[in-house]
Amino acid sequence: MHGNDLFGAPSVYVGAEHYREMLSADFGKVLATTGLFTLFSVVPAVLGALFVVLLLEARIRGVRVLRTAFALPFAFSVATASVVFAVIYNPAIGVANGLLGSLGIDRVNWLTDPSIALPAVCAATVWMNFGYNVLVLSAGVAAISPEVVEAARLDGATGWRLASRITVPLLSPQLFFLVVVSTIHALQSFGQIHILTKGGPDQATTTLVYSIYEKAFAFGSSDFGSASAQAVVLLVVMLGCTAVQFGILERRVHYR
Repeated sequence: MHGNDLFGAPSVYVGAEHYREMLSADFGKVLATTGLFTLFSVVPAVLGALFVVLLLEARIRGVRVLRTAFALPFAFSVATASVVFAVIYNPAIGVANGLLGSLGIDRVNWLTDPSIALPAVCAATVWMNFGYNVLVLSAGVAAISPEVVEAARLDGATGWRLASRITVPLLSPQLFFLVVVSTIHALQSFGQIHILTKGGPDQATTTLVYSIYEKAFAFGSSDFGSASAQAVVLLVVMLGCTAVQFGILERRVHYR
């Protein structure tokens, strides 16, 4: 790997120096933030969508309207949704603090408090991904044979028992797909972090992708060597997560 001059052009060969610099910096915090962001963006979005889809399968009036409403976030771009959440999280006029104020709770600095900023960005990311997850799982439920469901009902399976023994196992291919794709998407997330917090406060929301951006482009920086080293680490993390998911989760997938 090469170093670069002030203009970003490759200069002298530095070997593994960029990796040594990366390990000596606050790289552990960046990896931890990336892991937490991925965990709290993927798990609630997938499980929440599964819960909603199971509820929507109940025979209730207006289910088509509800299904459309829950799938609506899929129509928003990352930039649009991020701007909406920036307004929601506004400490002075935001809806979030307005609701807290109506309950007698003090205002919260959603995007400037280091202990709250990451959960706030994760919540926005969950909402952005929720619509797509609902659409995929709804399609999976629609593909389940009615004869299988009717046979289970005749055997006395209803409610939670029907969902846990029939619906969820038959949805395992869709759930596995969403976990893998959502994990990769979370590791690559950039837009909402840049718009809402710009990696702050105090690097509380600086994920691996955003750290690469800061090294290579932000504030006139052109440290492409360090950014490339982190990009290689990101690739390894993605491959590792995908390999673990295929090695562990796929064994529980029921392909009908």
